[in-house]
Amino acid sequence: MPQQEFTDAIALLKADHRKVEDLFEQFEKASGSAAKRKLAHQICNELKIHTAIEEEIFYPAFRGKIEDDSLDEAYVEHDGAKVLINDIEAGSPEDNFYDAKVHVLSEEIAHHVHEEEANSEGMFAQCRKTDVDLVALRDAMLARKQELMAKAEAGGLPPAETRAVNLQPA
Repeated sequence: MPQQEFTDAIALLKADHRKVEDLFEQFEKASGSAAKRKLAHQICNELKIHTAIEEEIFYPAFRGKIEDDSLDEAYVEHDGAKVLINDIEAGSPEDNFYDAKVHVLSEEIAHHVHEEEANSEGMFAQCRKTDVDLVALRDAMLARKQELMAKAEAGGLPPAETRAVNLQPA
């Protein structure tokens, strides 16, 4: 994944968004348990990696520089997605509600992407108006993304951990 492929951190995140949107479309068209399981696993891995680089690197770089509400909502939206990601990863296409969970995850992600990418008031538009070096941020995010991708390929990523939503044991 050459760094020149993405002009800056926001371009990297937008490319991730497009990739996951494509995977969701493939899932909707897929038939058969094996194909659905494989696509759902890809979606979940992509989202775990994407949320990690946003939460560990991107969002903290903008704390105090853009609206705190935007960042706080993004963390909560991620946590809602993570609950579904972990449930999907623990399940199988034969389970009740499996397809529905993937579909709802798709809708949640579409809403989140819209909030980030909205033209004038979205998070990314706010971020572009700051003095944060988006190229240096891209480099840090790419390094972390490559590390997480290698971990996913080597043995898998652990379940996604929530940061803003406190889950009580049943």
